[in-house]
Amino acid sequence: MGSELKVLGACPLDCPDGCSWVVTVRDGEAVGLRGNPDHPYTRGALCTKVNRWLERASQDDRILYPMRRVGAKGEGRFERISWEEALAEIAERLDGIVREYGGEAVWPYWGTGTLGYLQGLEGFSGRRFFNVLGASAHGVTICSAAGTAGLETSLGSAGGMDPEDLAHAKLILLWGTNPLTSGHHVWKFVQAARKAGARIVAIDPVRTRTAQQADEHLAPLPGTDAALALGLLNVIVGLGAQDEAFLTRHTAGWEAFREEIAAFPPARAAEITGLDEARITALGKLIARTRPTAIRATQGLQRNAGGGSTLRVLAGIPAVTGDWARRGGGVAYSTSGHVKLNKAALYRDDLRPAPVRTLSMTRLGEGLLDVQDPPVKALFVMAANPVASTPAQGRVRRGLERDDLFTVVMEQFPTDTVDYADIVLPATMQHEHADLHEGYGHLYLTWNAPAVEPPGECLPTTETFRRLARAMGLDEPALYDSDERLAERLLASDHPWMTGITLDRLRKEGFVRMAVPDPFVPYKDGFETPSGRFEFAGTRYTPPVEVADAERAKRYPLALVSAASHEFLNTTFGNNPELRRRGGPLTVRLHPGDAAARGLAAGQKVRVGNDRGAFEAVLDVTDQVRPGVAATSKGHWAKFSGGANANAVVAERDTDMGGGPVFHDTRVEVSASPAG
Repeated sequence: MGSELKVLGACPLDCPDGCSWVVTVRDGEAVGLRGNPDHPYTRGALCTKVNRWLERASQDDRILYPMRRVGAKGEGRFERISWEEALAEIAERLDGIVREYGGEAVWPYWGTGTLGYLQGLEGFSGRRFFNVLGASAHGVTICSAAGTAGLETSLGSAGGMDPEDLAHAKLILLWGTNPLTSGHHVWKFVQAARKAGARIVAIDPVRTRTAQQADEHLAPLPGTDAALALGLLNVIVGLGAQDEAFLTRHTAGWEAFREEIAAFPPARAAEITGLDEARITALGKLIARTRPTAIRATQGLQRNAGGGSTLRVLAGIPAVTGDWARRGGGVAYSTSGHVKLNKAALYRDDLRPAPVRTLSMTRLGEGLLDVQDPPVKALFVMAANPVASTPAQGRVRRGLERDDLFTVVMEQFPTDTVDYADIVLPATMQHEHADLHEGYGHLYLTWNAPAVEPPGECLPTTETFRRLARAMGLDEPALYDSDERLAERLLASDHPWMTGITLDRLRKEGFVRMAVPDPFVPYKDGFETPSGRFEFAGTRYTPPVEVADAERAKRYPLALVSAASHEFLNTTFGNNPELRRRGGPLTVRLHPGDAAARGLAAGQKVRVGNDRGAFEAVLDVTDQVRPGVAATSKGHWAKFSGGANANAVVAERDTDMGGGPVFHDTRVEVSASPAG
């Protein structure tokens, strides 16, 4: 038997858990992968998706070499070329576009395929490269933009309570979150609280895996969560259970917000949400008498017109009860606001020759079809599959079909988006490169060491941009920083929570908890707003646009929810062999009453559509979905799902705050498929 190594790393995927993992390497080959048993959050476990990471890395459809398109855009036909040819063609095309139209005609489009600061989301050296070109800025709006903006308005930061402290709560509201499918590591802290006597309440339009394990489940109509929260607050205030001392010392705008609460008695909240009034009253009473109460709210419930307002109202519950000052109380949304890395030193936005416009990733169709002065002439896609993951799928495709658009895609597999590329560049996977990670569901930083050499001619993103900068003759020294130097710059923060965290330490230990106070109750003595107080001003219920439009609601009476899948994460794993062999359309779930009213039966092929488009699905009839809702899962590759997925019916429209997408503010009708 050959030599065997254990290499510490981090799961790169868009999940709050940010797992630490251990790769077993034998004779230069990765032969095993498991969760790191020493990591306090991971505790040795990975999810059912990531457990098959190494198997995925060796799939027969892995992209291993640079390629040039030889067919029509969208056909996915390519020929192999050398790295030298690929880089020379990209350099020539980019140089010509910048000379003729200016740098803003180039759109660097990256997504959440990896959350690593070096190889993926927002921070990698590619950002520096595009800054030197003067390219348009990329607005990363697809994930948590609305909720982040809402919480920053109220708290001064999107960082909430430490999710590990859910173990200290006496009541946990799992609000619009399904951790047993997406982010299961938090469940052990929920279980610890339950063992100590806590009650668990799930709030979700669908009776998910998580809701089935809760003590109680409430199913409001999508996008009405803020109305429910105001109804609960109405009960709390009516009982005189507000924490007057906390409100006086640590909040601003309470009297105006109290008037907003008064306008939402349980009867009105029930009418808006479709819930029973008595159940709203009962839950309000439970919150009023239970300290501390914790709310776990993740990204799904803020993907509607009032997404920012929703998080503001939810955050107002612990502000009224004073639970922000208690360990085990508050809202756990994202811990990213507590991560105090030196991002500016990594991004180097100062390298831009002039201010530039920002293009929103969730309005890609608009950016490619409508934006002028200058028009987008080059699209560089990294760690993203926008054909499958962004709104207005039909418009996105039309934009990518433009003959005058030069598209480069860096990828690991032939996604729907790759099919539209002019040049495809092979990218490494996580165990093949170095990276630095946070977890937006915990307070640890993790170093990912490369465990094996990349297959074929795959390159890390950082190395690709170093080579591309060289091919373009760019002389800015920052474009040639090594991966280690990039990480050192990122870690060079003078914030006290970063004390003692160096690259050498991370490489040795694998992960480090930030130097936050213990216990970590970040808003016990005030907030990060300019006033130092929780800001209630302007906190209100904003109804879903397509619910408020009575005519549209009549034409399309079902609210569509496209939630996370148990089988894949966003579009990652959407091409696993089982799904590819299974083929055919995806599934949509309807309540038995809604199915019967349309004369539809379980197992029937149906059309889910509106005036924007449609997708085909197989019908599942179940009472796990509340009446008035059609539920499907996001992330299906269109090419394996009959040519379209749920984003074919979603509008290019922004949330009330942050410019986020409105995936769950979508009305549809379900009918028998013409295909039978």
